[in-house]
Amino acid sequence: MKSPKSVLVQSLDLGTGPARVVVKDSIDIAGQPTRAGCEALAEVPAATRHAAIVERTLAAGYRIVGKANLHELAFGMSGLNAWTGTPDNPRFPALIPGGSSSGSAAAVAAGLAEIGIGTDTGGSIRVPAACCGVYGLKPTFGRLDRRGVMPAHSSLDCVGPLSADLDTLIAFMAAVDPTFDATAAGGAPPRLGALDVDADPAIHGAVAACLESAGLDATTRSLPLMDEAYAAGMALINRETYLACRPWLDSGRLGADVERRLRAAAETTDAEVREAEAVRRAFAAAVDRLLETHAVLALPTLPHFPLTRAAAEGGQQDLTISALVRPFNLSGHPALSLPLAPDRDRPVSLQLVGRRGDDAGVCRAARHLLGTRPAATPTTTGDAYVQPGR
Repeated sequence: MKSPKSVLVQSLDLGTGPARVVVKDSIDIAGQPTRAGCEALAEVPAATRHAAIVERTLAAGYRIVGKANLHELAFGMSGLNAWTGTPDNPRFPALIPGGSSSGSAAAVAAGLAEIGIGTDTGGSIRVPAACCGVYGLKPTFGRLDRRGVMPAHSSLDCVGPLSADLDTLIAFMAAVDPTFDATAAGGAPPRLGALDVDADPAIHGAVAACLESAGLDATTRSLPLMDEAYAAGMALINRETYLACRPWLDSGRLGADVERRLRAAAETTDAEVREAEAVRRAFAAAVDRLLETHAVLALPTLPHFPLTRAAAEGGQQDLTISALVRPFNLSGHPALSLPLAPDRDRPVSLQLVGRRGDDAGVCRAARHLLGTRPAATPTTTGDAYVQPGR
């Protein structure tokens, strides 16, 4: 496969292990500037120490081969970047790569690395994973240390991995987090709750076929407050991103789309933030209640197909692509995006959401859907798409 353009903003060679990792350029690597894809940060000094996730990655024996491109300031869903260039989508070249961890997703989709480390504040791991046809995990909020990640403060953001192969992703999580254990085998298959959400009929059909053919006990359930949780997540990311990025707002060096969003975010009121926090509590409790009787909740990752790159470059925006992922940033639950067989030349993905702290349980449920057993060693070739009846 031809290497996509604009995936890496810096090639590196740190560590000695065989498994390659790229790190989103909103995460500090000592000796390298953290520019977050933003011209306003072009002259920032190099980081003086590694982010916590970089330290753990190197200590676990992985080799960091580059810093990955992203949507500017990690504040966008398309993955487009006028300053650093937009990563090509290796598997669906007519479409956007998704944001904000666009380079991390494109790198693993193209085979440039076994693991891409990204961040997910409102879907920024799962959306590009879905757009590029790879796996992406947003861990439970707070599970992986965010020290050295930009912005320094967030009540939503999570560090997490992307990979073209599920077992490789699981092995990475176990390597950087000793409390993560997805090796448990045997026992009854997990009981799934298939969430009733609004999504394109073709996407709905593919997800339903996957769950049915896997033979898992899946009952259709409704989850109250999904729309309200999406809006609350938007209010909180707007307030927190504005506070973190306002020093650069009048620099004249921001991309037009990010500048517009930041100026709009500045208008977020204290009352909206208080209301969002109330929704957070109510929605998190509603998810917890469903997970008392279901091990995992299943729903599409994306509500509709991604924009074409041409449409996005023409100025079209689509923040609603995060409508089914952003609520679980608000609640803090772990969520994994799995690629399904494409609908012609368009990607389709399934999202699994689990109990807080049970990230490994979500990954075990994904293995049941794949119909595979845990691999003895990580693979680097990439799983096939999840196929009905596999």
